[in-house]
Formats: sequence, structure tokens, C-alpha cells
Amino acid sequence: MSRLLHDLLQASNRLRLPGPSVLPVAGAVVGLYSGLAAGIFANLIGLMSGITFGAAELTHTLRRGQLRTLMEAFSSARWHPEYAIVGAPLALGALVIAHFIQPGGPRDEVKRRLRLLSLLALGGLSLYYPLVALAALNSVFGHSHNLPETLEDLPWWLMLLAPMLGGMAVGRLLRDKPETHGHGVPEVVRAVKSGANVVPADRGLLKLVASAITIGSGGSAGREGPIVYGGAAFASTVGRVLGFSRRELSILLACGAGAGISASFNAPIAGAVFAMEIILREFELRVFSPIILASVTGTLVSQGVLGEARMLRRVPYELVSGGEVLAYAALGIGCGLLAFTFVRLLHGVEHFFHGRSGGRLSPWLAGRSLPFRAGLGGLCAGALAFISPAVWGSGHDFINLAAVGRLSFVFLVTACVLKLVATALTIGSGGSGGTFFPTAVIGAMLGGAFGTLVHYFFPSSTGPSGAYALVGMGGALAALNRAPLTGMMMLYELSGNHDIILPLMVTCTIASALCHYLTERKAPKPQSDADLLEGTQVRQVMVNLPPVPAGTPLRPLADLLLTSEASVLPVLDTAGQVYGTVQVEQLREVWRDESVYPLLVASDLARKLPLLSPDQDLAHALRVMDQEDVDALPVTSPPGSPTCGLLTRGAVRRFLFAQHTQAHSQGDAPVSPTEVSH
Repeated sequence: MSRLLHDLLQASNRLRLPGPSVLPVAGAVVGLYSGLAAGIFANLIGLMSGITFGAAELTHTLRRGQLRTLMEAFSSARWHPEYAIVGAPLALGALVIAHFIQPGGPRDEVKRRLRLLSLLALGGLSLYYPLVALAALNSVFGHSHNLPETLEDLPWWLMLLAPMLGGMAVGRLLRDKPETHGHGVPEVVRAVKSGANVVPADRGLLKLVASAITIGSGGSAGREGPIVYGGAAFASTVGRVLGFSRRELSILLACGAGAGISASFNAPIAGAVFAMEIILREFELRVFSPIILASVTGTLVSQGVLGEARMLRRVPYELVSGGEVLAYAALGIGCGLLAFTFVRLLHGVEHFFHGRSGGRLSPWLAGRSLPFRAGLGGLCAGALAFISPAVWGSGHDFINLAAVGRLSFVFLVTACVLKLVATALTIGSGGSGGTFFPTAVIGAMLGGAFGTLVHYFFPSSTGPSGAYALVGMGGALAALNRAPLTGMMMLYELSGNHDIILPLMVTCTIASALCHYLTERKAPKPQSDADLLEGTQVRQVMVNLPPVPAGTPLRPLADLLLTSEASVLPVLDTAGQVYGTVQVEQLREVWRDESVYPLLVASDLARKLPLLSPDQDLAHALRVMDQEDVDALPVTSPPGSPTCGLLTRGAVRRFLFAQHTQAHSQGDAPVSPTEVSH
């Protein structure tokens, strides 16, 4: 037995945990915490909603002696003891292994990674069960109300006051943290595209709290953007502590974002597609396993905390006739136009509240504090809720009502327009929240209204309005994010209806293509490599170096070349004029023959090359390099200058890379147009 234990300890000392092997495990851990964040966020929203609707509901519940209902809620909660039975021993076992691994060399990294992942897993388990209890408690006291019915009994003054106070509270919370402003998704995409992969964890927590206040108090916003940001923030922190490379960090950020979507919608496939299509913008086999594990883990945790009830009711809609595809194509055009309108309005409201619009009111608002502006936006959203209750909060209940065809044509049109305006006012004025779910509500209202008209004129060859509401929801999501696969998979998974996939494919594809075209037509065109090369002078990229005199002996010349950054130097002729260049490669032929060292000088090895002018463009310089089959060219310098210009192909590549990186970090990259704050 002791021999076996000794062999096991020796084997543990030979453990290696490179980044690619740890990444799937880290992705699962990130998914665990993203699911917990979704549960905490939902309960915070429920808490704020309960505060908004008053303590009378709690008093009424206690007065009726329904404490037994609370006990029933605890007994029916999905505790999942198997998570602790399986997860705790594995985490503790990894801690034991980490303890017995001998320190030194690469084993220190193994010990650190094992210990951190084990502690994170145990921490997640310790948070899970209290969160399940909190969800059960919240389901009884204040979070089980039916929003459409409850809003009817809400006093008019509270409908105005609650969103305004919520906006003021959020403005005060975020007043000294301008970096936390935004919708959530664009910040994550920028972090990945720029290569920084840094999303601070404290900002993620702050955004969750601020968004819960906004949505719970009646502001028109979505919870998916903050969840995406929070999951990516945790992933960024964990990945940097584990010492992952930049590439591995970007995959881990996508894991956190995808797990957040999976947990919010109870849709693991859609969350994984979202991570790959929107965050990473790539589909490669090496990113599948960590992202899939993160999405599955996040969904399992959120199901335990929030329950397994589907967000959308299952409705057996199908394509009635082949000609109905034309109607869904028209709906796709409508969804694309709607998403583009939302983009323009949202950015217009943001500019207005930040003083970048004309007139006197916009500069005056920009001079007011953030709590004042956010409170004003909340007040406007509350006023719009008088006209249409779908404006209040996320509007989730009204999607189901539209899906079963229980909303009138007038209600659908009014809700579509006012929800769009209220979301732009809530977020553009300084409130916190995402645009993902409000767009789904707007798309459902548009689809329901469109379906009502189509079914009225063609009752025998078209489906009911509810089918168009569901497809419109997917089309709006696809257009908003320019991500047709995400829109398709989201609604396909939420509806659970295979027959709806064909209409979804038509509508989502057309909607995303149209919104992409309209956005790109309005947006400034990013410069291509050819444009950058033709518009940049050689002087902007070249480096100035002291030229090598023609008579420099071989040994000092070799030292100069080996210590130069580009391994190439300009060489003068015997008259003191720039002759050409000498490169390290030219030393190979004579390096081993020491007898020629005293005989050779720089002019013997230099190659005569045409000189570039500092005013010529980089495109011309590269053409000359191609003609001469070299990677560097000398540049003329003013008479009497002690230095000489040198342009290398590597410097041109670095210049192009820097320009593209700067464009990505400023939001000019192909990022969701609706999610980018200009």
C-alpha cells in the first residue's frame, strides 16, 4: 500500500497542466459562476420589483396564513444534491493532490492552477444552495406576481416615481465610474478584438447591481448585456490569474459571455453560438469544448436556481403553405428596418443627453449630473408605461401574450413603437441594462402586428399572428447583432418547435443582411490595407540609423548587424553617399572562413539598392522591395545629416497591425452596431 501511495505521489510530480488542457475545466468553472450570476441578478431584479410594488403584498401573504406556501416552495426547489456529492470530492481531491506535489520548476504552476480551480469550484457550490433558498423565498414574497395584472393596480404616481428614482439611484451609483457605462456586449467584444482581454471584475458586479435597479424599478432595459459583461469579467480575472495566453483569454471571455446568455435564456446551444458568432467571430474546433462546457454548466446552475420553466410557451405553429415564405421574407425586411431604426434612435438619444446635438436643451442636459439625466430618462419611460404596459421592465410577459395571439393589433403597434422609444430613453440617458431582450420584445410586437394583417387578408394560406410574433423576435435579434445564426438558434431552442425553423431562416437572414447593409452604408468605411499604404508616407514609418562607413571591417560590421533591431543597416560608399544595405544573411557565406575577415569591409558585402524618398508612399516602397527581392530599402536624408532613413517590410506590417488594432479598440471593427456606444 505504501508502495502504491509512493508511486501515486511520484506520478503527481510529473503532472503538467498546459493552457489548452486547463481551458475546458476553466470554461466549466466560468460557466458555473455565470449561472450563479444569472441567478443572483434575477433575484436582485425580483427584490427591486418587490420593493417597487410595496410591502403590502408581503403583509397580505402573511395575513392569509400562507407560510405553508413558503415551505412548499422550499420543498419543491431543485436543490440538486448530486452537485455537492460529485463536485465537492473532486475539488477536495484536487486540493489534496496540489498539496502533495513537490514545489519547484513547472510544478509550481501546476500546484497553483489546481488549487485555484478547486477553490473556485468549492466556492461555487457554497453559493449555489443559499441562492436556491433565496430564489424560493423570492418566489413567494413579491416575485410571483403577474406583471400585466399587477401594473393595472399600480398607482399612477408610483408608475412615474419608481423608474425616476431607479434612474437617479443608478446615476449616483455609476457617476464616478464612467467606464462602466455602456450596454455590456460591446465592451466584451472590444476587449477580445483589441487583444487586451481585460474586463475588470468589480465593474461587472457594479453593472449587475445597477441594471437590477433599472429593470426592477420599471426602466426599459434587458438583463442579458450585464450578464454577458459580468461573466466575461469573471473569466478575465480567472484567466489572468491562471496565466493564460492572450488567445486562451479571449476564448475564456467568450465562455463567460456565452454562459451568461445560456443561463439567462435557458438556451445552452444559443449561448454557445452567441459566443462564437458575436464574441469570437469564428467557428473553430479548438474553441468548441470550453464554450460548450461553459454553456452547459451555466444552464444547469441557472435551472437549479431559477427553475426549468421555459421562457416561451410551446405553441405548435408551422408553415401553412409554401407561399407564406414571401410573408416571412417581408417580415425580415421589417425587422431589419426596425433594428436599424433602434440603432439610430439609441445613438441619437445618447448624443442628445451628452450635449452632442443641436439646440439649447442638449448642451443644458449635458451640464446636469448623471443622476438627474438618468432620472429624467426613467421619468419619461414611466410616462410611456401609462400608454403601454409593455414598456415596464423587460416586457417578458407580453412576448408570451403575443405568441398565443392574445394582443390586439393596436396594442401590438403601440407597444412596438413605445418600447423602442422607452429603451432608447432609459439606456441613452444613463440607465444601466442591455438592448438584447428589449429588441426581442420589439420584434415580437412587430411580428405579431404584421401577422395579424397577413392572416386577416390571407386566412387560409398563412399561420396565426403568434407564429409571426415568434419569428419576428428572432429576426429582430439577428438584425440587432448582425448574427443570423444566433437569432435562429435562440428562437428555435426557446420555442422547441422544429416546424418554425424554415421561417426563422428566411426572416433572420434577410433582417441581419438588411441591417448590416444600412449600418455599413451610414458608418464611415474603415481603410483597407491598400488605402493605408497609399495614404502613408515613408517618413511616417521609417527609422533613422547612423549609416555604416564603406571601410568598416567585417568583425565590427557583424557586431553592429547582430545588435541592430532589423538585422539590416544602410551602407555608405567611398564618397560618403548612401550606397545600399547590408543584411545579416550576407554574412553567412563568409562567416566560417576566418581567413577573409581582414580582407573584407562593409562596401564589399553591401548591395546597391535604389533610394526611397521620404515623401513617397508605402505602396510604392513595397513595389520596389518586390522588384529588388529585398525586405529593406534605404531612404535619402538631408545633406549633412548624421543619420540615414531605413524602411523595412516588418515595420510596414507592424504599422498596418497597429492601425487595425486601434480601429478595433475604437469600435470600428465589425461589432454589433446596436451595441456600440458612439
